[in-house]
Amino acid sequence: MKRFNLGNIGINRRSLMVAGTAALLAGCQVIPKGPTTSTSGPATGPTPEPSATALPTDETRHRIALLVPLSGDNADVGNSIANGATMALLDTNASNLRITTYDTSRGARDAARKAVADGNKLILGPLLANNVPLVLAEARPANIPLISYSNDATVAGPDVYVMGHIPNQSIERTIEYAQKRGSRQFAAIIPEGDYGTAAQAALEKAIRAAGGRLVATESYRRGNTSIVSAAQRIAQRSGVDTVLIADGARLAALAAGELKSAGTTSYQLLGTELLSGEASVPRTSALRGAWFSAVSDDRFKRYSDSYRQRFGNQPHRISTLGFDSVLLTLKVAQDWKVGRSFPQSQMYESGGFLGVDGPFRFMRSGVADRAMEVREVRDGSVVVVEKAPSNFAD
Repeated sequence: MKRFNLGNIGINRRSLMVAGTAALLAGCQVIPKGPTTSTSGPATGPTPEPSATALPTDETRHRIALLVPLSGDNADVGNSIANGATMALLDTNASNLRITTYDTSRGARDAARKAVADGNKLILGPLLANNVPLVLAEARPANIPLISYSNDATVAGPDVYVMGHIPNQSIERTIEYAQKRGSRQFAAIIPEGDYGTAAQAALEKAIRAAGGRLVATESYRRGNTSIVSAAQRIAQRSGVDTVLIADGARLAALAAGELKSAGTTSYQLLGTELLSGEASVPRTSALRGAWFSAVSDDRFKRYSDSYRQRFGNQPHRISTLGFDSVLLTLKVAQDWKVGRSFPQSQMYESGGFLGVDGPFRFMRSGVADRAMEVREVRDGSVVVVEKAPSNFAD
């Protein structure tokens, strides 16, 4: 497997406490929340410079556009991604890339139009799924591909690569693990909306592949009373041994508590990637014994330490996407002539790539397939019960 050597790109290796993050549901896309520890506002520090009136002529550097929100509601996330991209440039001493940042919060299509006019050959971003069509309207006629930070697989296509952590992959990994440990009769508590629809589709596919049976699914609106009622209905069903609760720690705990208080059945509880990094999860007794899957945090601990030294605060969990997208671009740039179109065929490297978030590879659909570990909630801790594969041959 071809991979980046993280030991040679300046990531600090001292251990630290990880401030967890999760994802929240926002409209038609899933946007990760910020750190659970407090920060002093948007990430600060050097970022690739915004576009000037005119960029100098480049004969030895590839022009890359970074499209993220630098102001508005998602500014914290966008600035953290931009800082991650800067870290990659600094840690690799890259001299063959010019990365220019464009603020999508002032209009994603306008930002893309400017990026095309400036001569960029690749766009990193945007963050929001609903911005992808706007950016693509300007980029596609110019033959400029996108590596989006969204985790909405539906926006992927021939010239749109989705690099975010796809919720479906977390569910499929957890179901596979549960089936190997005896789960056969599944039920699910699923929120209404786009996330719930995607979660249920992933669940059904995974259960079919595992040879299990989906006994019942209950949906709910995102409110305390609704999810409790959904859990009560599941508890009344017979023949269920495993229940997936597709929500973050607070609501998942309410449903789990209701299932446990029913007392008639001891359910194996499953969660989704929304539990990853939630500081309250280890302390929540109702979630004890639950399994869920996420990308490994092993390298993120070192990355976070280096980030805090440079920028003075905690990175958003997905700021690693900015870092890894630059590493990926540098890898491809080894055989990419300046001024030519980005060589998209190299995105499908069979062995994949290794980044801060572990091994990943792009499928022909344009979606990043990621190696995930399985975790279990125990009394006061979350432990890894099955490690992520180290490569895609495992």
